[in-house]
Amino acid sequence: MPGTDSEATAAREASLPARAKIAVTAGRVAAALSQKAGRGSGSVIGGKVALKLDPDLLATLAEHLDVVLVSATNGKTTTTRLIAEALRAAGPVVSNALGANMPAGITAALAGGSDAKFGVIEVDEKYLAGVARDTRPKAIALLNLSRDQLDRAAETRMMAEKWREGLKDTDAVIIANADDPLVTWAASSCRKVVWVAAGQAWKEDAWSCPSCGGVMQRPGDDWFCQDCGFRRPQPHWALQGTHVIDPQRGAWPIQLQLPGRANLANATSSAAVAAVFGVPPQVALQRMQTVTAVAGRYDVVSYLGRDVRLLLAKNPAGWLETFSLIDQPPAPVVLSVNAMDADGTDTSWLWDVDYERLAGHPIFVMGQRKLDLAVRLEVAGLQFQVVDTLEQAVQMAPPGRIEAIANYTAFQQLRKAVAN
Repeated sequence: MPGTDSEATAAREASLPARAKIAVTAGRVAAALSQKAGRGSGSVIGGKVALKLDPDLLATLAEHLDVVLVSATNGKTTTTRLIAEALRAAGPVVSNALGANMPAGITAALAGGSDAKFGVIEVDEKYLAGVARDTRPKAIALLNLSRDQLDRAAETRMMAEKWREGLKDTDAVIIANADDPLVTWAASSCRKVVWVAAGQAWKEDAWSCPSCGGVMQRPGDDWFCQDCGFRRPQPHWALQGTHVIDPQRGAWPIQLQLPGRANLANATSSAAVAAVFGVPPQVALQRMQTVTAVAGRYDVVSYLGRDVRLLLAKNPAGWLETFSLIDQPPAPVVLSVNAMDADGTDTSWLWDVDYERLAGHPIFVMGQRKLDLAVRLEVAGLQFQVVDTLEQAVQMAPPGRIEAIANYTAFQQLRKAVAN
């Protein structure tokens, strides 16, 4: 008779070295105390305590897992979730599904696993090389690089260079977006690369060649540098309409419950990752159909008698993709922007977002940086109203489903507001 998850967890922890056992236990206690104090899930503080006691704990916890790492500026949380669902066709999975993607959060997630066979791990771009050294992944998915959190993140080419140098000696199979020149340049230093034509809607960070600095030529879906010859590789996998095209030119329909072209691209990359682990695309894509929302993203909730859809957009690339999801005018739109540490305190990126696309929508502006956003909308020539709360916006909004778009901490505040 098979054991329970708790029995499997206990058995696995019993096999850990003494120092790792102590670290895991201490981390669990710290997380529980944090939860009791009402300070969130406790995963980050639990992971920090555990790593303080055993700096090698992440490597120890990953030893028995076939690991895939997922990193990008946009789409990594959703793609991590899709890959995790796909790989469950081949065995149990442990994953940091809620997006705690720095070493402490990753360590806490793996410490909470049971008899998992696969570890599907979302990784912040800055920490990718280090987490790859610790976890020795079988596969690494690289989706895109775009400007984000300018006060804490490196310029995009510098980030691509960190990836290129940090991953050049890895034994992992790299699944890389061939349509992003920065990702392509970073991945081209690696020995084993699977190229995916996943698309690139936001191109404003990829007009100069990452290899030589020349001006990138971008005819149609192609790209190349006429100065040094760096160019788009021939993809092995591709998104074609609503189908995944595999290396044998088989076409597999994508039938997600998640909206938008960006998620079709995420599913294409996820299918390519799943194939590395022996899961065929038709099986992987079928399992992805079960994902309806990711950490609250895309949820449609009832609030004060109105339907409100919650959408996350953290940077210009994310806002561009999100605008493609919202209904045509006169669908009301709530925009909320904060600038806390988790968001990045530099909001200059607001000026890179094409808010003119919202012309004709009733717009409501809120959040910690609502006045910054109001100035940007004023310059765009849009009509809007500044509000203090979601309740005010909903009460003032005309009929129709309300689209609520927010950056990271503002999104968490919206989720809390509609839950009360």
